[in-house]
Amino acid sequence: MTKCGFVALIGEPNAGKSTLLNRMVGAKVSIVTHKVQTTRASIRGFALENQTQIVFVDTPGLFKPRRRLDRAMVATAWGEASDADIVVLMIEAHRGITQGVRIIIEELSKLKGKHQVLLAINKIDRMKSEELLALTGQMNALYPFLATFMISAEKGHGVGDLKSWLAGHLPDGPWLYPDDQIADLPLRTIAAEITREKLTLRLHQELPYQLTVETRSWEERKDGSARIEQIIYVMRHGHKGIILGNKGDTIKKISMAARAEMEILLERKVHLFVRIKVREGWLEETQRYSAIGLDFKTGNI
Repeated sequence: MTKCGFVALIGEPNAGKSTLLNRMVGAKVSIVTHKVQTTRASIRGFALENQTQIVFVDTPGLFKPRRRLDRAMVATAWGEASDADIVVLMIEAHRGITQGVRIIIEELSKLKGKHQVLLAINKIDRMKSEELLALTGQMNALYPFLATFMISAEKGHGVGDLKSWLAGHLPDGPWLYPDDQIADLPLRTIAAEITREKLTLRLHQELPYQLTVETRSWEERKDGSARIEQIIYVMRHGHKGIILGNKGDTIKKISMAARAEMEILLERKVHLFVRIKVREGWLEETQRYSAIGLDFKTGNI
């Protein structure tokens, strides 16, 4: 008898959801950076445990939204939580019960239907055992979690136990995806996310949150290589200069790093061409939201 179901990973920005997804899947399908709010849309990765296919859904971090993009991201996260068979709330051990965590717990109580909700306390290597036990008690006093797992998504501690529990509690049913598939993102989207990750890692302050990347063309060449053209949309002319860098040095390094990762992913040579366009109002354009997998309408006030 096979099992299959959806597991939504929710939590504040930078709680480690993308790291956990990649760990569970065994491959990098969601970008990870030290900056918060890196994940913008839901990313589904597939993991197998015995006869169970677990569809993990990495959601955007939950925070108080200010812009249309923020609101669309938060709405997407809660939509995935509502539709999932199991919800895993991830918190950072060393940060404890923040105001943001309290707000998330309040919203969890409002979800329609009976949801199985787990607590995953991440980054346990930063806390002492007695402190972790105290935090577990405090969290379970706030919400009736079915189970609590202490993990380190980065190092893998406790992840196997969490995966086994999930596999045993998902509903019976056929697998929804081929057993050799690890994600449902189109390659064009993955390529754009790779370039955005390199931009985010290299740029500072608010700039990473004011740009987006789109794969405009993908050509399969006769020699087996791929020719990929991408556009980086920024909101100001000054941003374009920052990304270009001195004599184009910054964008060159970003493109080289992105191309190298794409070649590992695709297992073939990649010819990457990246352009930068200034579009002051891209945050209010329906097309930009569709390209990154968000619903423009959910960003309405």
